[in-house]
Amino acid sequence: MHDATRTTNLLGAAALGVTELMMARVRATSGVSASGAAALVVLADAPGLSVTELGRRIGLSQSAAARMVDSLRDAQLVDRQPGGGREVALHLRADGRRVVDRILTARAGALTELVEELADDERAALDVALEALLTRLYRKVGSTDLLCRLCDRETCISGAECPVGAAGRATGH
Repeated sequence: MHDATRTTNLLGAAALGVTELMMARVRATSGVSASGAAALVVLADAPGLSVTELGRRIGLSQSAAARMVDSLRDAQLVDRQPGGGREVALHLRADGRRVVDRILTARAGALTELVEELADDERAALDVALEALLTRLYRKVGSTDLLCRLCDRETCISGAECPVGAAGRATGH
């Protein structure tokens, strides 16, 4: 029987290292916070969200989301427009769309550099392990929005099924 302690420790270190590498590149390229970057990527895929719904999708309270949206608006990246009832709908401005493109490019660049160092068989094994891990993460987190808040959704579904989306559909979400 394999002792999971070492695997647990390796996964924790890898998760932190990958996150730091990716987010440092995203912040440097976009000029916005990690939550601001996530918000812009989410709005690119789902324009018209309210501040509250955007906050829910990226893991922020309503008040924290409102402050973050204010900073994105001040940076001329998003607009607030009238929504349904008292709601305010958020939409990317042209500069916001350009920043989203830079965020996704930076994210991909940081991760591609790591993945390209793996041999083909290592990469294939990692794909299998990550798909299984993401399925289990969905069961724990319960939100495709949170897990995929910085995903390049087009890349994810090109030629394969997204494991997070599949897990969500399997549970009826």
